[in-house]
Amino acid sequence: MFLRNIWYYACPASDLKPGKMLHKVLLGEPVVFARGSDGAVFALRDLCPHRGVPLSAGRLCAAGSTVDGKTLSEPQIECPYHGWRFGADGACKAIPALVTGQEMDVGKIRVRRYPVRELQGNLWIWMPAASDGPVLDDTAEPDHEPPVMPEVGARTPALIERMIFDCHVDHAVIGLMDPAHGPYVHRSVFWRSEKSMHEKEKAFGPSELGFTMLPHTPSKNSRFYKILGGDLTTAISFRLPGVRVEHIQAGTRGHVVGLTAVTPVNETTTEVTQSFYWTLPVLGALKPLLRPFARGFLKQDGDMVNIQKEGLRFDPRLMLINDSDVQAKWYFRLKDAWEKGGGMRAGFENPVKPATLRWRS
Repeated sequence: MFLRNIWYYACPASDLKPGKMLHKVLLGEPVVFARGSDGAVFALRDLCPHRGVPLSAGRLCAAGSTVDGKTLSEPQIECPYHGWRFGADGACKAIPALVTGQEMDVGKIRVRRYPVRELQGNLWIWMPAASDGPVLDDTAEPDHEPPVMPEVGARTPALIERMIFDCHVDHAVIGLMDPAHGPYVHRSVFWRSEKSMHEKEKAFGPSELGFTMLPHTPSKNSRFYKILGGDLTTAISFRLPGVRVEHIQAGTRGHVVGLTAVTPVNETTTEVTQSFYWTLPVLGALKPLLRPFARGFLKQDGDMVNIQKEGLRFDPRLMLINDSDVQAKWYFRLKDAWEKGGGMRAGFENPVKPATLRWRS
């Protein structure tokens, strides 16, 4: 149902404050994120293996605090039902109900640990192969790293918008890379309309875990690009499992990077997060105008997904055409190659070949 052994976008790093926990459902799995007082983040399966209570309903005990007469050397999450505590490695650290003489190696009790990376204001989570067991072996370390936004250094997003789409992740991703729906779905003074449609030709090539629309001059029928001035080039990349990055270079004036991340909550619900980075001062001044535009843009896609959902109830046979749907075809080939090839560790081979695609939009 979902790709495994790969990095998914979890949430903006600002969602998780020091000393706090955050519950999310990702790929149908309950996950608790925790940030220690030192700022370090870890993530565990959000179910106590004892009686199935969400660990996020308990408390985060800080490193250096005293619990049951013992000073903790690391942050630990305490289950609210019986006080079982779990460390960042997923191992059980204490079962308060045990008394002297009741020998038990509590460290052998584990909850799933999810590797986490905090990069450029984003939290990424490694989702390992699924398992049905309530007590799980430790997760193998990731065999690759999450994406890094180009030309923005250690900056955090200047603008973040997100929305829940009531659809399977595949439909959200296909909509994300669809080049022909803009004039019909995204009717906006900042965007393009049916009246400005014209033929386009773009060169593509394979890139890390996906493909890239190679650097080119952006479309002249979008007012958004006109705000940035002249001498623009843009490159748009997609990588598994659902990450789109648009990098706009405004001559020597600076850069704009748009990150759109699609993360499945479960089989029928997907979270879409859109973040923007920039080094152009003019966009800082325009931020109050850009926020409602970004929000409205996402809502238009979400509304179309809701309309599509009505048709999908009848399980129709769907079509993908050349050339405007080739990116969607590549997405399914990439997924198939990842699943059949066993992921990066087993020698994933990118099936995308260089191509030039043409469509009207």
